[in-house]
Amino acid sequence: MDLFLNFLKNQYIRRIKPLIFLIMIPKEKELKLIRIYMYICDIYQSSLKISCQRFSNNANPIFTDEELLTVYLFCGAFQRYFSIKEIHTFTKEYLLSWFPNFPSYQTFNYRLNLLSEAINKLVKHLITCFKPDDCDSMTSLIDSMPIITCAGKNKTGKVATEIATKGYCSTKNMYYFGLKLHTLAFRRKGTIPFPEMIILSSAEENDLTVLKREVADHLTGKDIYADKIYSDFPYWGEKQEKQAVTMQTPVKAIKGESLAITQREKAGRDLFSTAVSKVRQPIESLFNWLNEKTNIQRAMKVRSTSGLLVHTMGKIAIAFINLIF
Repeated sequence: MDLFLNFLKNQYIRRIKPLIFLIMIPKEKELKLIRIYMYICDIYQSSLKISCQRFSNNANPIFTDEELLTVYLFCGAFQRYFSIKEIHTFTKEYLLSWFPNFPSYQTFNYRLNLLSEAINKLVKHLITCFKPDDCDSMTSLIDSMPIITCAGKNKTGKVATEIATKGYCSTKNMYYFGLKLHTLAFRRKGTIPFPEMIILSSAEENDLTVLKREVADHLTGKDIYADKIYSDFPYWGEKQEKQAVTMQTPVKAIKGESLAITQREKAGRDLFSTAVSKVRQPIESLFNWLNEKTNIQRAMKVRSTSGLLVHTMGKIAIAFINLIF
């Protein structure tokens, strides 16, 4: 009798219970789930599968990579579940009729970490193919934000040490261990900018150094508005001559300049600095929007390098899936 009761209970959990929960999900969200799945299937077959091909007997798992990415993006974008445990629990309780072969938490977490490079390519596809029409291709904004695995002046991070280091965030007046997310974005008048290029670096790297190494040589015919840290008159003067790239930053104090010249130029420099800061301010709004939508800055529960990459790029994908769909 006990075995029969357990059998009925299992049948209820696997078949009847998910259908009851499914009724609680609005029809609009069901349609979004379907749209996300169809989009992921298309982009997976065209480009993503190259980054996560398997050369083993398990090359075609029952629970596919397309389903895994759909679950992760849908739960983050439209249910606002950002931890892997929350996403797994919600899917198991509410979406099991959609994904009957849904794996255990350990398998789900392990396979998601294997897709870090595929998620990186997905973000690149999202910001390339869904660029808004009102982007100003001649004007860009640039800045960085911290991705924090642990915070504190005397703390030493022990997670993802291959890519994460100790740094200082002047905006928050905080020492932290983790990464920096650098974003070069198209200016959009009256709204937040749209990313043109996204780069990850260790927290200890200087923003100007990353810009020179990763971005500067690929820019042509563009005005860039940035913070004081990007100021380097000789370097940007050379770029202006060769590539027609102009860097506009608030005026930085000149070492060794006489007090008389400083006082004489103060009013003009303050006006110029205010004008530049007003133009570049929307990129701060972009970071605030990204953090509000996904809580991207808090990576305290990450425990591996691939997990940190999935946390960072996956949250960006979630934010733009929400925006696009």
